[in-house]
Amino acid sequence: MIVTLWLAVSWLMALGWLWKTIDAVRGLPTVARLDDPYWDIWPQQAPGLTVVVPGRDEGANIRATLQSLVAQDYRERCGLRVVAVDDRSTDATGVLMDRCAANYSEWVSALHITELPEGWLGKTHALDAALKIGSPTEYLLFTDADVRFEPSVLRRTLAYAEQEQVDHLVVMPTMELHSWSEGIVFGAFHAAILWAARPWKVPDPRARRDVIGVGAFNLVRRSALEAIGGLEPQAMVVLEDITIARRIKSAGLRSRVAFAPGMVRVHWAKGIRGQMRVMGKNLFSAFNFALLPALLACAGMASFGLVPLLGLFWWKTAIPAILVFGCVGMMYRSCEGFSSIPAKYAWTFPLAALLFTVTILRSITVVLRNGGVRWRGTLYPLRELRMHNSPSRWERR
Repeated sequence: MIVTLWLAVSWLMALGWLWKTIDAVRGLPTVARLDDPYWDIWPQQAPGLTVVVPGRDEGANIRATLQSLVAQDYRERCGLRVVAVDDRSTDATGVLMDRCAANYSEWVSALHITELPEGWLGKTHALDAALKIGSPTEYLLFTDADVRFEPSVLRRTLAYAEQEQVDHLVVMPTMELHSWSEGIVFGAFHAAILWAARPWKVPDPRARRDVIGVGAFNLVRRSALEAIGGLEPQAMVVLEDITIARRIKSAGLRSRVAFAPGMVRVHWAKGIRGQMRVMGKNLFSAFNFALLPALLACAGMASFGLVPLLGLFWWKTAIPAILVFGCVGMMYRSCEGFSSIPAKYAWTFPLAALLFTVTILRSITVVLRNGGVRWRGTLYPLRELRMHNSPSRWERR
């Protein structure tokens, strides 16, 4: 009985990987590439763009981020505004924002937040506060304080957005690797994304579960954001980027994903330990702080890492195990063109799957032990987060 079950699980996993890999190999090439010469153009209408850059204690990164924004070729000919928001920083973040605003006063303004109102998460409040200053522009770009932009990427992005008439556009960032170990986690991360949401299916209104939001590059048409009630309905939502994408797609508006290898770069965290620490802050929230789905995800990730590996050591399961690793390698190779993670990291997938499992368990443990999430110096109670992070709440609204 156990042998039969083991054999069945091995083949089901192999067939699942084969199905997902074929889907990815066929679908990924259909996603727009903004590094293509075709998009090296100017948008016909030259719409205005406001880039909102919130940051707390980002003194080591904010200068490079703002400099890469003021170096955009879109700045001179079109309406580009940059709003840098100092969210209660205790380091030199606010000072560096003020210096940039003084040097580029025509394009850059600095906003300082000293207190967090009740009922708001820090980052979401910072984004909302930025929208209330200055004259409105047609497009809004929400980004992070550690992202660097190639000089033509905003122009290319708006050319694509105008041509496709999109209401929401995510440009997938390129993760910078400062050590070989960082590629272990990110390689598996990109493969896992293709299981959770298919970028090529994001435009399909019938594919309601295929939704992608990325904090490094979330472009939203202002009229679309106003149509879904702005940011206030998600004031206490931890994953504000994904929630914006979900709300826009649920409202029947047009959402898209594009690749731009090397044009939007970010170094997420240093080493495996740093990556696990950063992911651990948000992973439990991805399951709306529901314990059972999070534990099931842990079991699934552990199975994906261990079952094929153990299957190599028994001749009856060797073929499905080899098929799984072949599909994993093909999946990594399909992602290599936009993620910059070499396909050779596919051999580390079992280790990465186990690291993800440990990170989810650690995220659950920390949140339950603290009774909530500590983010940007503030503790948000778990009961309140569970209520506000439920998609059904804003769907009803």
